[in-house]
Amino acid sequence: MSTSANPTSRRAPAHLGRLDAVGYLICLGGIVRRELLRFFNQKERFFSAMVRPLVWLFIFAAGFRNTLGVSIEPPYQTYVLYEVYVVPGLAVMIQLFNGMQSSLSMVYDREVGSMKVLLTSPYPRWLLLLAKLIAGVSVSVVQAYAFLAVAWFWETDIPPLGYLAALPAFLASGLMLGAIGLFLSSLVRQLENFASVMNFVIFPMFFASSALYPLWRIRESSETLYWICQCNPFTHAVQLVRFALYGQFEPVACAVVVGTTLAFFTLAVVAYDPGRGIMARRGGPAGDNA
Repeated sequence: MSTSANPTSRRAPAHLGRLDAVGYLICLGGIVRRELLRFFNQKERFFSAMVRPLVWLFIFAAGFRNTLGVSIEPPYQTYVLYEVYVVPGLAVMIQLFNGMQSSLSMVYDREVGSMKVLLTSPYPRWLLLLAKLIAGVSVSVVQAYAFLAVAWFWETDIPPLGYLAALPAFLASGLMLGAIGLFLSSLVRQLENFASVMNFVIFPMFFASSALYPLWRIRESSETLYWICQCNPFTHAVQLVRFALYGQFEPVACAVVVGTTLAFFTLAVVAYDPGRGIMARRGGPAGDNA
């Protein structure tokens, strides 16, 4: 009687090593799980993301309440206090900073981390970038709803169903901001250069938008600045979330957000393609160090 083990008992699962749908899902799930574990293990990252919007809500909004009162405009049915107006914009601001931070980690991972290995794997680049994008959006949505939970004690008057209705809007805005960040990460060769790029992107996008003040007030001051704000995709992300929180749909904002997401994600995929994009001119995912 043979004592050798049955060869079939040592056989690996059929889907391992295969570039099929199951393998794609395993790769996607692994990257998303890694990003979520990193987020939950870095509690200081969560609290630091909450500081900025809470400072705006509790300090600046209280000081500007009488100066920057908001008149009746959609989606609001009556006059609203300034702190009520800024809550959607501050929630999307969390996603903006998270998208840039996720791209910062992408620059690091691309050079010396796990993405350096993954980018040389047989899995297509679009799948790896999509997994990284979905992982970042998952984290940003958790942070945004945590902020809304705190803002609820500030009497922001958001309908209960609005929190559920806003989930697709938060997912769409997170995907858009994450796609922009992914593309920016492909343009940066070294980690220390990304901080300066973030400053040139985050603050103009945030302040030149409808996050802190309605566009009609900006138009009263400067027609040029008004059109700059209208061309800013962050403005439309804020408006999409703002309308969704009050049970309404803004089709123009949705079209701009979806279109911007597709455009920048496509640019990111091309830029990370070793045969055609920016990475090809750098000699691979490790940039000049490759």
